[in-house]
Amino acid sequence: MAIKPAQGNDVSKPGVKCMRWATQRVTSMRARGKRNAITNRLHRGGNVTEKKRGSGGTDSGDGSNLGGVGRDTSDSDGDPGSNNDDTYPPRRMFFNIPLPDDARDTDGRPIAHFTRNKIRTSKYTPLSFVPKNLWYQFHNIANIYFLILIILDFFPIFGGSDPGLNVLPLTFILFITAVKDAIEDWRRTVLDNELNNSPVHRLVDWNNVNTSEDRISIWRRIKKASTRGVMSIFGLVQRKKKDKSASGKTYTERALDEPRASVETRRTNRDSVAFSRNSVEEEGIQMTPVPSPLPHNTSHGNEVTLGRNRSNTGFSYEDSELPTGAFNGPLQEDLKDHHKSINIPMKFHGSLINPLKQIPEKARFKKDFWKNVQVGDFVRIYNDDPIPADIVILSTSDPDGACYVETKNLDGETNLKVRNALQSGQKAKHARDCERMEFVIESEPPHANLYQYSGVVRWRQRDIKKPEEEGTDMAEPISINNLLLRGCSLRNTEWVLGVVVFTGEETKIMINSGISIRKRSRITRELNWNVIYNFMILLGMCIVSGVVNGVTWGEDNHSFVFFEYGSIGKTPALNGFITFWTGIILFQNLVPISLYITLEVIKTAQAFFIYSDTLMYYEKLDYPCTPKSWNISDDVGQIEYIFSDKTGTLTQNVMEFKKATINGVPYGEAYTEAQAGLQRRQGVNVEIEGAKAHKQIALDRIKMLEALRRIHQNPYLYDEELTFVAPDFAADLNGAAGNAQRIANQDFMLALALCHTVITERTPGDPPKIEFKAQSPDEAALVGTARDCGFTVLGRSQDGIFLNVLGEEKEYKILNTLEFNSSRKRMSAIVRRPDGRIILYCKGADSVIYSRLKRSEQAQLRRDTAEHLESFAREGLRTLCIAQRTLGEDEYQTWNKQHDIAAAAVYDREDKLEKVSDAIETELTLLGGTAIEDRLQDGVPDTIALLGDAGIKLWVLTGDKVETAINIGFSCNLLNNDMELIVFKTEDDTAASAGRELDKHLAKFNITGSDEELRAARKNHEPPDAGHAIVIDGDALKLVLTEELRQRFLLLCKRCKSVLCCRVSPSQKAAVVQMVKVGLDVMTLSIGDGANDVAMIQEADVGIGIAGEEGRQAVMSSDYAIGQFRFLQRLVLVHGRWSYRRLGETIANFFYKNMVWTFVLFWYQLYNNFDGSYFFDYTYILLVNTVFTSIPVGLMGILDQDVSDKVSLAVPQLYRRGIERKEWTQTKFWIYMFDGIYQSLICFFMAYLLFSPATFVTSNGLGLEDRERMGVYVACATIFVINSYILMNTYRWDWLMVLVVAISTLLIWFWTGVYTSFPANASIPFYMAGAEVYGQLSFWVLSLLTIILCLLPRFVCKSFQKIFFPRDVDIVREQIRQGKFAYLDQEKSAIQISENVSSAGSADSTNPGIAKHTRSQFSPDDDTRPMYPPSVTATGTTHNPRSQNGSDGTDYTGHRASLEQPPPRFSLDRPRPSFERLRQSMDKTRPSFEASDDFTSAAMLTRMESSHSQTPTQRMPHGSSSLR
Repeated sequence: MAIKPAQGNDVSKPGVKCMRWATQRVTSMRARGKRNAITNRLHRGGNVTEKKRGSGGTDSGDGSNLGGVGRDTSDSDGDPGSNNDDTYPPRRMFFNIPLPDDARDTDGRPIAHFTRNKIRTSKYTPLSFVPKNLWYQFHNIANIYFLILIILDFFPIFGGSDPGLNVLPLTFILFITAVKDAIEDWRRTVLDNELNNSPVHRLVDWNNVNTSEDRISIWRRIKKASTRGVMSIFGLVQRKKKDKSASGKTYTERALDEPRASVETRRTNRDSVAFSRNSVEEEGIQMTPVPSPLPHNTSHGNEVTLGRNRSNTGFSYEDSELPTGAFNGPLQEDLKDHHKSINIPMKFHGSLINPLKQIPEKARFKKDFWKNVQVGDFVRIYNDDPIPADIVILSTSDPDGACYVETKNLDGETNLKVRNALQSGQKAKHARDCERMEFVIESEPPHANLYQYSGVVRWRQRDIKKPEEEGTDMAEPISINNLLLRGCSLRNTEWVLGVVVFTGEETKIMINSGISIRKRSRITRELNWNVIYNFMILLGMCIVSGVVNGVTWGEDNHSFVFFEYGSIGKTPALNGFITFWTGIILFQNLVPISLYITLEVIKTAQAFFIYSDTLMYYEKLDYPCTPKSWNISDDVGQIEYIFSDKTGTLTQNVMEFKKATINGVPYGEAYTEAQAGLQRRQGVNVEIEGAKAHKQIALDRIKMLEALRRIHQNPYLYDEELTFVAPDFAADLNGAAGNAQRIANQDFMLALALCHTVITERTPGDPPKIEFKAQSPDEAALVGTARDCGFTVLGRSQDGIFLNVLGEEKEYKILNTLEFNSSRKRMSAIVRRPDGRIILYCKGADSVIYSRLKRSEQAQLRRDTAEHLESFAREGLRTLCIAQRTLGEDEYQTWNKQHDIAAAAVYDREDKLEKVSDAIETELTLLGGTAIEDRLQDGVPDTIALLGDAGIKLWVLTGDKVETAINIGFSCNLLNNDMELIVFKTEDDTAASAGRELDKHLAKFNITGSDEELRAARKNHEPPDAGHAIVIDGDALKLVLTEELRQRFLLLCKRCKSVLCCRVSPSQKAAVVQMVKVGLDVMTLSIGDGANDVAMIQEADVGIGIAGEEGRQAVMSSDYAIGQFRFLQRLVLVHGRWSYRRLGETIANFFYKNMVWTFVLFWYQLYNNFDGSYFFDYTYILLVNTVFTSIPVGLMGILDQDVSDKVSLAVPQLYRRGIERKEWTQTKFWIYMFDGIYQSLICFFMAYLLFSPATFVTSNGLGLEDRERMGVYVACATIFVINSYILMNTYRWDWLMVLVVAISTLLIWFWTGVYTSFPANASIPFYMAGAEVYGQLSFWVLSLLTIILCLLPRFVCKSFQKIFFPRDVDIVREQIRQGKFAYLDQEKSAIQISENVSSAGSADSTNPGIAKHTRSQFSPDDDTRPMYPPSVTATGTTHNPRSQNGSDGTDYTGHRASLEQPPPRFSLDRPRPSFERLRQSMDKTRPSFEASDDFTSAAMLTRMESSHSQTPTQRMPHGSSSLR
């Protein structure tokens, strides 16, 4: 809102006064502190996660500053979470006002140039693809090396025989890589085009002075034409495919990540996302009348009118008739009198519309593309439409200027959020109103903080009654609550009118998204060093060859003087130079191009296997695991840290009301994941216990539904949506436990139905189905349970709520709503009931509510409720306390006057409102508490436990509140009651305070955060002790990520078993990933499902996107896309481990085999003066790396398995070898290299020693002493040795591997025999060499001896290692041979018997990704037990979608119930299975729980007294109930 200006020197602009103190620029130190305090308080709920930024505005007299809206720039030091405003200057946007001189250049064009709204996440265009892709590929040093070799081959002087043939390998590898890159980038291009061509209604035929006509260069025209041409061809092909197949998408097509509408999204009939280009040219759309995009509600019940023109916007009941039984009569007149008695001046907000302005009335709203939206445009957004840019809201379809947005693509949250229009713009409804508007928006520069925005709108208020006056300058601040961000979607609001302030790459979502990063695997990066090492060896060999040959030609005492007619080089020096380059060609296989071809084939095959794995196929979405980056599969096998989002990644973001305690009586039956995990740690067989619990819950559900319908035939109750299963509650609601309990239950449900900010949404029907949209999913669950129990919220009027209370419709006047925020941790609603009583209903954290209860009252109720809440919390449920207070009329009116004064305050409004709220929220009466479950995705706890057993550390990075994250931590077993929970919070927002806090916690581990400790931490890959966990929010994280504190914070986190970072921005997520990845030199993986996760997905070594219900931004930016979090266990522990081990062994064997072959040629050079002549026939040179040896080593990289997938999951500890990066090390590289040198010596000198004493002749007297025939002796034995060596290093000797090795080995004999039998094929010296050599006994004996001598050292070493120093995998493989893992194969038949057993542990062996644990049925005896207790077994299908999958994160075996359990304690005379079951579990662990100060205990709550108006008996420590 705005007020008339007041004169003074402390305002931002002379003659202008803004509505909020924070918009005034006072330069004193006291003013600066005050401004920062207000700014922080304003955004406390949104979490100021970035460094303070300067807006760039200054206190100048020209009015160009923001009026102090920008924040202080004095401490804008750079940390990973901060933003650099130097990149973007502050901006001013003018609307229907000519640009001032300082905003125009000499040609009259705007000086400020804003980015286009067109975005591009792809790397290439059709024109840039070839040169740019080649540029990227030739960053690989090996490709440059091979290119040099090809160039040398074109000069015959260096001995090149067929340069054209040598071009083919490099061309092949470049082509395959280019095709792969093109496919990946094309998918991004298609989605970019669909997004850029999405429709929006933009104001046309008016002058946007902020932008000038876009000058399109010739080069840009060519690029656009080429892109359109390629897209047209692609569209034509796609249309033909669609014509051929009318059956819709197939299994494969779904994996291509075409946009899929959210389950909750209902598109309007106006247009689609990808509408035809011709639709843009249709007639402009008029703004009035505005039809509702949703179907209108119908009357029902007593013919209640549910509102006019707003029936589906979430603001129904306005101006409606009161229903039967609603409050009316004399009391309504009393209310009017009370309101009249409150003399509050009407606020004048002003209007941006100049009523005196003459307009042509040509402007109209027309459908256009997103890419054409510019800064300064007026746009109109309709219900369910996505937001095309960052937009300031001018007006909405709601008279109060409110609208609802869904931000799940931005911050991962699916709950609706309220945004408000500017008070000065709410009169704008039509296109002609936009023409009459005259105003200037002064905005801070673009930055990445999603929760902050500061700007101010300035205008001159004209009075239509006094047209001769110039008007009054006015201003209104713009905050983040007035801004719609790109990536959000409009919900429950018919339309919104706004102006664009940021477009394209300057929008907050794009700034947070980062750039598309080209990732290379760690092995590939390290491989460059190995190539350099080999190149240095090659260089040394060639230098030796050149020097020796040059020196030899310079001497006259050699026999070649009599036989050679001069040399090519003529001089010894030139001969040596030529020989050097000849050696480069001769020994080129030392750095083989075939290695890179083989690696590309292997990685492509691995990607195909991952894609084809049906156990990672998500049937609900028809989505397989889809590799996006094919070249980093080996990195998935080396992951040590996983960074996960919470909402939509670990959880389904589905809140279910499970339990309640009312008047000291616990209600509700549930069996949660956290409860199952607790019982599992105690040794209880959770499969049997889970089956009993679910059977009981099913029976109780039937009883409750019958009881509820006996009370009231609730038309809004749907059986399948009932989550609160409590038949005893239904009985007590009907009076079974007495009238007092019945009234308590009714008051409790009324509190749930009245104390909220939920809006209703109706689906037409008879009766209509009512759904609830809330800013918090918890609120929707609470209101939904009240509906199921007969207290249905029908809708809202402007100042009230309509309820259906057990069949009777009533209106409750909402007098005041005291909203929830992170500091209050509570929410209250003051309600006038139909009987005239005024009741304050309050809900909030238990510690907050308990401190505001009446002193010395309800002692027993407090103790009972506290015990119940503790038991609920131990089940991983989110708890709230519910209380009420009856207010007297005079007391309320007195307080309300104070509240209205505080609400109208210009200065310190939030502080004043909080104080006034505190004054009324006292002397409460406790009603009870609620317990809500945030449902985890299927198999999440077991996947986390399994990854933990593998040595992988999981950190949760979420934008949610601390309380929410901690609850999820307990639910998914990241946290447990035995942990010391470190809640990291600073006394003030300073680095010094954060440093002191860090030092305090580091002292617990006897460390200081020194460089020596960091170096030791880098070498230590052991999982940390399970005794500590740390929780930190975004404000504190901003401080500890600074340069001076980052190292200490990293070392503290490394000592903690679990780390939860809450209320963090996307850029902070990426900063945390970067801190761990670089600081500890480890492999990292990030997994998320929303656009807010893109930054950390791209920062991590491996990025995983979940193709859930929150859009596909994370999927498109990821390296792998999966359907559910549980598939991560199979992707990492099976495919990742296989890929890493395969590639590590393949590369080592590849270097070995080329070392053997190349050094055999080198040894031959010792005896021919290093003249570069070939020892073998040239066909051997061509075929050795393409036919004779490449297929076995390639098959090793594709199919080799040390253990099966079932055993990989059963013994996750096998993965730790990848974490320690032991499968590919430089030590291993050099061992294989020296092994190759040794075997090359044997292969060559065994033949040399055979021929050196004497020569051989065939039976017909032909000699065998020439180099071609001696080469046959050596080549055949060498190929046999190489392939046998590869087979020896292969774990899996199946028929295919043995057959391929045999064929590859025999092929050289076959080739030699056949090729040399025809004179036309073989050279004259090589003719009949095969037949002549094969006929000699010496050949076969020499081959046998050579093979034995070459392989014997390797065989002896491997045998010694496996017998005396076995690795984990060696022991497991031996146990597999002994049948100790046979139970894995028996599981499938066993599960058929127990198929109906659900929850913790029942799974079928064919379901994707869910592991099954049946040791209770097939547990091996102690003498046959495997080395590791299998925590999970074969993956399979689960009968119950919420199965625990039976994973065991402890060393406990046997799974039998304890024989020493205490006898059950019964709270009441009626059976309450769920409560008693948990109470028995609590008896075992209560001492450790009571001793913990990190979680609210019953004893602590019962000792609390009201601390609001009197001194509390005990102060609640930080991190108790507020962190539940």
